[in-house]
Amino acid sequence: MTVAYELPEIEIIRRDLDRDLSGRKVKSAEASSMTLLGRYHNRKSFTSGLVGRKLDSVKRIGLYLVIGLDGEDLLVVQMGPGSSLRRHPARDAVEPGTELTITFTQGGQMRLVDPEGGSEAFVVGADELMTEVPDLAALGIDTVGEPIPLNVFAGQVLGREMELKALLTDDSVIVGLGDIYSDEVLFHAGLLYDRGSATLSTQEVRRLYRALIETVHDAIKYRGTSIESRPFVDVYGEPGDFGIHLAVYGRAGELSPRSRAPIQRVKLKGRWVYYCDTQV
Repeated sequence: MTVAYELPEIEIIRRDLDRDLSGRKVKSAEASSMTLLGRYHNRKSFTSGLVGRKLDSVKRIGLYLVIGLDGEDLLVVQMGPGSSLRRHPARDAVEPGTELTITFTQGGQMRLVDPEGGSEAFVVGADELMTEVPDLAALGIDTVGEPIPLNVFAGQVLGREMELKALLTDDSVIVGLGDIYSDEVLFHAGLLYDRGSATLSTQEVRRLYRALIETVHDAIKYRGTSIESRPFVDVYGEPGDFGIHLAVYGRAGELSPRSRAPIQRVKLKGRWVYYCDTQV
């Protein structure tokens, strides 16, 4: 099964679309099936909400892409594992698994390809978004949003009785980290996956804070992680380069860049966790 995308990949898509789509007008919209449209009774009720609309800025709330439409509505897209949101000339062949095609009056198309069927799209009024997706109100710290004061971060970490791996992958604490980046953050912080969050010293909290910010921002700088279990591509069809910079994730048996001992892995709640013997 394909690994889900994390915050850096969704933020890369958001930035690309924000630069490219603002001001474009929708000529037509076609959903190939109802797989994407779980909130609708038929495809037309979704596509009719897009045709003739002009697109505004593209924002991200959690792992949802939120595209502004004229008239105070929003096009909301949640990308499922293995999906891609791509810009295409209208003449390009349509690849299998294309669930949504939006054609613009000028500037080609935007296509959502989702072979695994885990994505969702819907149009909603701006004042109704939190009602439609109530989980958004409970999101924690967003490392790409407003700057996070260290004392706020420390309060979130030390005020909970959680293992660090669970804490980092809990969206109500830290937004958008999954298996890949949580393992990388913990390696760079020198902390073990099952360490209790409330046991961290002031110095360890500071290391965790720095590792979190730097890992997420480096992943965005290198355009995301594209690996066999998670073949991410950006809006232009290009894979990310951060995979070659991964220190531990997916590298069991290879020598740790810190200790030169083999990288370890252990199964935790059905998923592999990668770590180095220098983490405590």
